[in-house]
Amino acid sequence: MNDSTPARRQSDVVLRLEGVERRYGDLVILQPSDFSLARGETVALLGPSGSGKSSLLHIAGLLERPSAGEVYIEGEAVSRLPDAARTRIRRDKLGFVYQFHHLLPEFSALGNVSLPLLIAGKKKSEAEKEAARLLTALGLGERLHHQPGQLSGGEQQRTAIARALANNPKILLADEPTGNLDPKTSDVVFDSLLGLVRAEGLAALVATHDHRLARRLDRIIVIRDQRLCLADKESV
Repeated sequence: MNDSTPARRQSDVVLRLEGVERRYGDLVILQPSDFSLARGETVALLGPSGSGKSSLLHIAGLLERPSAGEVYIEGEAVSRLPDAARTRIRRDKLGFVYQFHHLLPEFSALGNVSLPLLIAGKKKSEAEKEAARLLTALGLGERLHHQPGQLSGGEQQRTAIARALANNPKILLADEPTGNLDPKTSDVVFDSLLGLVRAEGLAALVATHDHRLARRLDRIIVIRDQRLCLADKESV
């Protein structure tokens, strides 16, 4: 196994992959690999298209089960839990941001961000207050009642980031969160993402093709020869 993680206190670790492997029949996507993510830490995940970045994020986010190995979230082995338990963990402890925002067009920005809070059982007034706080922190305080079609691409993606953080997750998993944006807008969105993640004290694993943005995170790991490897920031 190739351990891509420096030694750290067990109490700091919120996500740990131990001997995780992913195969589709005879096709190897990820060789057995170890990785851990600490509270408050940001890690970039690099690799060419088709290298397995999305598969790794899906395993870490309990959307796929590993072919072998185990996933631990806050010390709990979770990859073999029943679907209902995995859904609960995704709702309570994980936030997801994708390359495309996937906002609901019939809801305002405030409504889109409030929705996961309402699903979690919050009162409407509480949900909207928290949604407004997150959107305002991302520079969208004047756009709360705009529908997605009335927002720019960058504003839509910042709304998606706010939605991912609505339920106060422990871990943010982002898959090419600025991949659909032009370089200037990408910088704005990434600044917003990184600033709010650090302000909220989250752990974040961010898959990206943008090496310049990756170097701004605490660590960089690369999928190389189907394995996770720790990368030197100066070499990417």
